Amino acid sequence: MTQYVYRFGGGMDADGAPGDSTEARNLLGGKGANLAEMANIGLPVPPGFTISTEMCTKYYADGGVYPDSLTAEVAQGVAHIESVTGKKFGDAVDPLLVSVRSGARASMPGMMDTVLNLGLNDATVEGLAKASGDERFAWDSYRRFIQMYSDVVLELDHGAFEEALEILKEDNGFFTDTEMESKHWKALVGEYKSLVEEQWGKPFPQDVNDQLWGAVSAVFGSWQADRAKVYRRLNNIPSEWGTAVNVQAMVFGNMGETSATGVAFTRNPATGESAYYGEWLINAQGEDVVAGIRTPQYLSKVARELANAKPLSMEEAMPETYKELTDVFDLLERHYRDMQDIEFTVERGKLWMLQTRSGKRTAKAALKIAVDMAHDGLISEEEAVSRVDPMALDQLLHPTLDPEAERDVLTTGLPASPGAASGFIVFDSDTAERRTEMGDDVILVRVETSPEDIHGMHAAKGILTARGGMTSHAAVVARGMGRPCVSGAGTISINNETKVMKVGDRDLKEGDMLTIDGSNGQVMAGRVATIQPELVGDFGVLMTWADKVRRLGVRTNAETPLDCQVARDFGAEGIGLCRTEHMFFDANRITAVRQMILASDEAGRREALAKLLPEQRDDFRQIFEVMVGLPVTIRLLDPPLHEFLPHQQSEFEEVAKAANVGVEVLKQRANELHEFNPMLGHRGCRLGVTYPEIYEMQARAIFEAACEVAEASGEAPIPEVMIPLVATARELELMKDVVNRMAKEVFAEKGREIEYLVGTMIELPRAALMAGAIAEHGEFFSFGTNDLTQTTLGVSRDDAGRFLTQYVDKGIFPRDPFVSLDVEGVGQLIEIAAQRGRATRPGIKLGICGEHGGDPSSIAFCEKTGLDYVSASPYRVPIARLAAAQAALSEK
Repeated sequence: MTQYVYRFGGGMDADGAPGDSTEARNLLGGKGANLAEMANIGLPVPPGFTISTEMCTKYYADGGVYPDSLTAEVAQGVAHIESVTGKKFGDAVDPLLVSVRSGARASMPGMMDTVLNLGLNDATVEGLAKASGDERFAWDSYRRFIQMYSDVVLELDHGAFEEALEILKEDNGFFTDTEMESKHWKALVGEYKSLVEEQWGKPFPQDVNDQLWGAVSAVFGSWQADRAKVYRRLNNIPSEWGTAVNVQAMVFGNMGETSATGVAFTRNPATGESAYYGEWLINAQGEDVVAGIRTPQYLSKVARELANAKPLSMEEAMPETYKELTDVFDLLERHYRDMQDIEFTVERGKLWMLQTRSGKRTAKAALKIAVDMAHDGLISEEEAVSRVDPMALDQLLHPTLDPEAERDVLTTGLPASPGAASGFIVFDSDTAERRTEMGDDVILVRVETSPEDIHGMHAAKGILTARGGMTSHAAVVARGMGRPCVSGAGTISINNETKVMKVGDRDLKEGDMLTIDGSNGQVMAGRVATIQPELVGDFGVLMTWADKVRRLGVRTNAETPLDCQVARDFGAEGIGLCRTEHMFFDANRITAVRQMILASDEAGRREALAKLLPEQRDDFRQIFEVMVGLPVTIRLLDPPLHEFLPHQQSEFEEVAKAANVGVEVLKQRANELHEFNPMLGHRGCRLGVTYPEIYEMQARAIFEAACEVAEASGEAPIPEVMIPLVATARELELMKDVVNRMAKEVFAEKGREIEYLVGTMIELPRAALMAGAIAEHGEFFSFGTNDLTQTTLGVSRDDAGRFLTQYVDKGIFPRDPFVSLDVEGVGQLIEIAAQRGRATRPGIKLGICGEHGGDPSSIAFCEKTGLDYVSASPYRVPIARLAAAQAALSEK
């Protein structure tokens, strides 16, 4: 028979739970495993039992029905608590009360339900009053229990209970709960019971066993609450893990002036400073602190004095208990070798430990704690590297909003690119650029962005779009630029004619001040102060340790000198993707590009390309100067043609003048080029096959620029020319011939040769399957996982945000496949391509350059698959370096 209940406390060693800490956490959840561990090392833990996560999984699989065996196991668990405490569950003379709490294997603070003081009814409340000698405490506990149980288990209107409490306080002239006497609590219990019968249609449950099973089912049920689902999705916690339920003897912090409750961290979770950090309340229960029902007091005298607070600290009010507590802090931090988040209760002078877990912390604190602990010998350098969440580094790499500042939140969209920015609202890119040149900070607000907005996006401090997902154009480009971006803010309505943005009943016009937070998706009216990042000290130390152990190279996706320099400063080891089409949308070039696209013959295209060659050569020269000595992967032109086409009459007239042809001729040509599905149309190498002169110009620009930089610096860059959207070996063969021919011509003209490679981007399923043949011509493969995901799943990344959230919630995908690589499907294609490519060309260089190159779980896949490098946007380079180190450590 499967065991589902595990007892702890009172000398019970977790009742046969696994000795391995990871296995214990998986079975008992974090709270249950740590309660058992604290009891085992001799700390004062109220006895209890844990119903395992396996039961949660079975509960949902069986449609909310428990196996018959669980009833007996729970009864044994209750008997265990009774034997240790000497109290009886449901006894009218000296009743045992219990708490019922959740406890998933990964910490999910506040996301699931808790019930305290369970076991009280009309009879046991009288027994508790006599046994404790404190009638006020007993009735206070009973009203708390009815209020919490009605909310959590019976799902009644919580506001009605709060209103009844406030009315009673107001009628008696009380400001705080502590002013209430036993007669007031007793009267409130009567009010609460009437509310239950009125809303529920039945009296409040008096049978303590019914109460217990109701609470257990409510905790299991809260695993699938909307807030828990969202938290799991945001923190990559699988829904199949389930939660444990912890039933534990109650200890009371609300038994007078010698009782208290509190929450504490062994170090400062905001800064990482080695100083006790926490809050406490005299004569209170835990939810009073956690839920902010009362204003808590400081733990230490130093903290109180720094805050200039008057109420005594615990150190001053209960010095002996405080000393005992700090000894426990030190013991737990040494035992778990990490900063601990602790909940405790003092019952009439006796200290009880209710929880310990590794505490949540800011990125700055995580770095400091990890580095300090390694320096102190508590953990190794490798453990320090493993302790810091790579994605948390986003907090350090971008400006963040001052947490103390007031926020007027208008709406919330998708947190597409981290960081925070304030600026004047502008609705088009030209205005953004113009106002920036005047010295203004601007936020570019668009329904959605297009490549033609590149200059406005670059000029803006931040970008806000009403449409688009986490990998939309706005999101991808903003991350590459390090610009904060909130996308998909669907409640925003934008009128480009009147220059007004409507959110609910509020109108904001062009020139109004707006703040966006790309870390949480908030959009706020007015300016909110920001805090600039500090990338010194502990950050540099930890990244040095990370670089010692990582195997994967880390490059960047960049196409401007500024982005290249930012990435190199962050430790990039080259460029994994330089998108040349972004260069062509510059206002000074777009007319020549349109002339080239709309030309009716090769002569017309070559005339336009001759105008673009000097500009393109200068683009590459500036990039090579920053990246001298490092590999630079340049993707030849790969835009859907429709992105270049003119739309306005004035644009057609401008191109007609440059090309010396009629406007109507150009409009006819534009109609001929129209495509119904341009993302799968005439783009990538298909352009090069039909118009090889385009790739000739780009290849010439690359090699001329490389030779110039080699001549000037004495150190040559290493161009890696990437042919996009290849589906067949013949396409790559033809395009490689074009590149090699241009290299030969330029080297002859310059009297100098430089090292270079020609390879391809694997972004089509056919290319992955035919990688063996393609590798006969390709000297490197770069997996373009954005398009490879699109083409494998048959899903548009720009539109998928409308339904992918539901797909994740329903377990169809573990995560958004455009954020974290679909290892089962797309990953299999990468593995096949890597294997077949290496079989043909053993030394072939393999990397990924899609957005997944900055995602830690995708990087772990790249390490396991044996790729050579990942490439990420500049501001994600440190994240990729740390994630690559952690991936290497996990494969040891």
